[in-house]
Amino acid sequence: MKTLHIDLETFSDVDIAKAGLYKYVQSPAFEILLFAYAYDYGPVQVIDLAAGEQVPVQVIEDLDSPEVVKTAHNAAFEINCLGKFFRTETWQWHCTMVHAYYCGLPGALGQLGKVLGLPEDRQKMAVGKQLIRYFCVPCTPTKTNYGRKRNLWHHDRKKWELFKSYCIRDVETEMAIHKILERYPMPGQEHAIWVLDQYINQHGVQMDSELIEGALFISEQTREELSGRAKALTGLENPNSVQQLMQWVQDNSELEIESLDKQTVAEALANKDEKQLVREVLKIRQELGKTSVKKYEAMKTCMCADGRIRGLLQFYGASRTGRWAGRLVQVQNLPKNHIGTLDVARKLVKKRQTDALKLIYGNVPDTLSQLIRTAFVPGKGNRFLIADFSAIEARVLSWMAGEKWRLDVFRTHGKIYEASAAAMFGVDINRIKKGNPEYELRGKGKLAELALGYQGGKGSLVSLGALRMGLTEEELPDIVKRWRGSNQRIVDFWYAVESHALETVRYGVASHLPCGISFDRDPDYLIIRLPGGRELYYYKPEVRRNVLGRDAVHFQGADQKTKRWGYVSTYGGKLTENIVQAVARDILAGAMMNLHLAGYRINFHIHDEVILEVPKNSGKSLAEAVSLMCRPPAWAPDLPLDAAGFEAEYYMKD
Repeated sequence: MKTLHIDLETFSDVDIAKAGLYKYVQSPAFEILLFAYAYDYGPVQVIDLAAGEQVPVQVIEDLDSPEVVKTAHNAAFEINCLGKFFRTETWQWHCTMVHAYYCGLPGALGQLGKVLGLPEDRQKMAVGKQLIRYFCVPCTPTKTNYGRKRNLWHHDRKKWELFKSYCIRDVETEMAIHKILERYPMPGQEHAIWVLDQYINQHGVQMDSELIEGALFISEQTREELSGRAKALTGLENPNSVQQLMQWVQDNSELEIESLDKQTVAEALANKDEKQLVREVLKIRQELGKTSVKKYEAMKTCMCADGRIRGLLQFYGASRTGRWAGRLVQVQNLPKNHIGTLDVARKLVKKRQTDALKLIYGNVPDTLSQLIRTAFVPGKGNRFLIADFSAIEARVLSWMAGEKWRLDVFRTHGKIYEASAAAMFGVDINRIKKGNPEYELRGKGKLAELALGYQGGKGSLVSLGALRMGLTEEELPDIVKRWRGSNQRIVDFWYAVESHALETVRYGVASHLPCGISFDRDPDYLIIRLPGGRELYYYKPEVRRNVLGRDAVHFQGADQKTKRWGYVSTYGGKLTENIVQAVARDILAGAMMNLHLAGYRINFHIHDEVILEVPKNSGKSLAEAVSLMCRPPAWAPDLPLDAAGFEAEYYMKD
């Protein structure tokens, strides 16, 4: 089969970074300026569409030919841009950005070329950003540019020729990367899931524009009121200024407050020794700090002409596990909703009844924050079926480690928090129920389950709120000891994973674990093969001493805190987390494919949850959807899966 490598340069009056690809392409002002292409690593041709050149007929035919593989870096861009003018099928495309993510590499073309050590004449040209700003986005009218709002190709012919060279270079860089990545092919199943992901993103999800507009109106009204109160209480010109407010708090507080971050403000409000005036000002600060408005603003910015948002998810965005990453509205970190009367709150917001909202719910910003999920709605004539897996990571971890008592729990009543507490503290699980003194142990069991499964210790318990729930620091080591003591096979699994990884990196010896995990390496990678056949890649692995002075696997990757590329240290628990989350992701991907093939339309998904848009009276049911999700994959027939869900007229947490 022939391969057609493509790169486009385009213009639109829509900000792609803020509004997303789909709204960018839908703009009437959108056009393709340059079309660069090459066949099978041959010489690159560039078609100057802006200057009137035409795409060759053969290329147009090949865009729709199943016998020609189309490839691009961030292929979603080329697919949707070309799809506005030509016929082309998503399944015929290959994305080198996604392939790079699959291989544990950065996605940005410029950074990727440097990491892979491409020669200078095959790396992305640094001048590209300046040229894109000049030709691809609107410009500000000035006397110098004679009041024009856009720079065309003939306004600076020297820059335009450089722009064409830049477009050619991008194809050359992509081809060089494609040739390297071909040594590590993506499984066919992964390509199929990527194609499904493109369909999901292209279809998008309907938004409740009336709710969004009402929320923005009420938020602005509330913000003005709160800012006015803060100004009256403090006497500051701008109480929204962190610097001014910080100085005022330090001058007036009974406590030593060195920050105005969320946690510090919450702790100060909980302290009864703090002055009432300061508490009131900090409470206003807390209310103003709600991020709900930014979410609503992002929704309004991203909505396409038909009221749907598209492109919410990035396939393989978390490259160490293959899980999806959020884009635009960031659906993966939406505020939770605890309001019992969501219908009432939604109606009040739509009618912009701020006073009624305040009277019933008190904290208006918090109420708007809790309603953010409900802005996602099914299209006309449809309903939502919302379903999620139950404790998917705990189930996968138990299955892989062979922790029999936990598997028995998941195959029967499923109460892992109670069962964990019973095992940790040696009490009858039947005693751990509301009304009994033993019920307080459930909280400790839940905390331990959430914090300790990946070799976490005292610090993990603290970061998940152990001290805020009333536990003392003195109690925490005992909780760690008890959890590990009752989950010895999981503990053994951590150390087995670490031992196999170290041995493989040191000696290049392939090895495997009974659960279907295998380890291998080549000159460039430590490769961990998952039970389903997908592989996790750790680039340029080495064994070095870590900060504790112990031998540990190090590899090149993005630091999860700083996002900078460099050497990252790992250990058994972290590798276990990668493996378990990757397997859980594969189960979700398989469930999504089951649902898709059965005719269920997926609007979006979050971690272990799917949101299905189903026509009313279609015969599609929640019971069938849950059954399809719980169908075990062929490579894990004995993995105990469970899921549950509900039907709704808008997205929410049940």
